[in-house]
Amino acid sequence: MSDTTSITPTRPYMVRALYHWIEDNALTPYLMVDATAKNVQIPTEHVQDGRIVLNIASRATGNMSMENDYIHFSARFGGVSQEIWVPITAVLGIYAKENSQGMFFDPNEYDDYHPEQDSASLPKTNNTTATPKPKRDNKAGLKVLK
Repeated sequence: MSDTTSITPTRPYMVRALYHWIEDNALTPYLMVDATAKNVQIPTEHVQDGRIVLNIASRATGNMSMENDYIHFSARFGGVSQEIWVPITAVLGIYAKENSQGMFFDPNEYDDYHPEQDSASLPKTNNTTATPKPKRDNKAGLKVLK
């Protein structure tokens, strides 16, 4: 009995794989982003038709981090360093500048995806029907061996 809404979307994995493939072939990875999406932090002066294309080549970015829910890096725009944050849901595509090979994503891929929230991120309520987490008997730790 499998619930397909709990399966992680492929987009973050495909973005990372294509990024590495493009760089391994000495090409320039471009990331197309929906600039109107929630929590996007980009230089808005470069947005056209609600989208922005970012050069994410390792030589053009600093401190690149590609996680399952966001892409973060610093880059220079007009000589000014800026922090860029792109939720993975805002990524429309990744492709090579030189030959346009890459992938564009279904904009509805995340419509039915609802990851389970961990209890730390849930709001505190007086719900007495919540099941407490079982305590672990074997706690992680270091042990000195002689």
